[in-house]
Amino acid sequence: MKKRIIISLFSGIALFALFVGAGNKPPEPKPTWLEFKIPQGWPKPATDIFAKNRLSEEGFQLGKKLFHDGRLSKDGNFPCASCHQQFGAFASYDHDLSHGYNNTFTTRNAPGLFNLAWMPKFHWDGGVNHIEVQPLSPITAPNEMAENLDSVLRKLRKDTAYPKLFKAAFGTTEINSQRMLKALAQFTGSIVSANSKYDKVQRGEATFTPGELNGYNFFKANCAACHKEPLFTDYSFRNNGLAASPYLKDQGRMKITGNKADSLKFKVPSLRNVMLTFPYMHDGRFYSLGAVIDHYRTGIITTQPTLDSLLIKRIAISNREKNELIYFLNTLTDTVMTRNPRFAEKTIYFSH
Repeated sequence: MKKRIIISLFSGIALFALFVGAGNKPPEPKPTWLEFKIPQGWPKPATDIFAKNRLSEEGFQLGKKLFHDGRLSKDGNFPCASCHQQFGAFASYDHDLSHGYNNTFTTRNAPGLFNLAWMPKFHWDGGVNHIEVQPLSPITAPNEMAENLDSVLRKLRKDTAYPKLFKAAFGTTEINSQRMLKALAQFTGSIVSANSKYDKVQRGEATFTPGELNGYNFFKANCAACHKEPLFTDYSFRNNGLAASPYLKDQGRMKITGNKADSLKFKVPSLRNVMLTFPYMHDGRFYSLGAVIDHYRTGIITTQPTLDSLLIKRIAISNREKNELIYFLNTLTDTVMTRNPRFAEKTIYFSH
């Protein structure tokens, strides 16, 4: 009887200690949830890219680290940031085609990565329709990052920092492709360009010079049908009368749809930060805005069957209007975004 009492006593003490220990155990940390803010006067994105990938500070920071990590490429030399440089509005500054693995080059000009939350289709031909899928193309392309997902994940798992970052963002240390792509989407989807001089004028915080205002009025009358404010694109696919490159032989949207009516059609790019994203067009053939404007006033090949109907007569632009249009386009440069330390590469440590 005495033995039973002692056993019961020890059992009770053990259970009590267990409960006390459980009570003292710190709770599992929860992500710091963030709100994706739509700039004043802007439309809501057609799709909520964070609906099934809730935006958090931890997810954003993980995505930023991945974006700048060369180990997503085969030889470690080509992180996402090598083709999408912040100071160039997350485009390839001063390059028509970007450098890729083993001295290769991309086949199209790298677009700026901003305001992606509003973008319904990705790439110049719209071949990708979801932001979380988009990185798969450059990661696996032999002329870009030339890697495969299994190899990328193995490299990430060997880094002692990544399990902690994945746990902070997603609750456990598991590192898989879905989580990696979701984190990248949280970072790139959060890059918003909405603080140029143009934006400040719209908010009543600044005023255009006379030349900028004339350029803006010309733009609204002749360019805004395709480059719709405030995003300065309607995300449509159009043939703007460029001669097809005999070297690249790029048929544009037709590569995706197989429809001859889509031949030589490419996505209308945003003109935001256009002063930083040169060279221009899908293949980077024009190195100045002046050359681009000259194309629209004299260079359009009007005999192409799929030419956009708005360009059949080209666009009448005087030299003065050309200069004033450039003055206006310069007001679309957003140095707040290009200099924002939040998007810059740096090491983040979490206390948990």
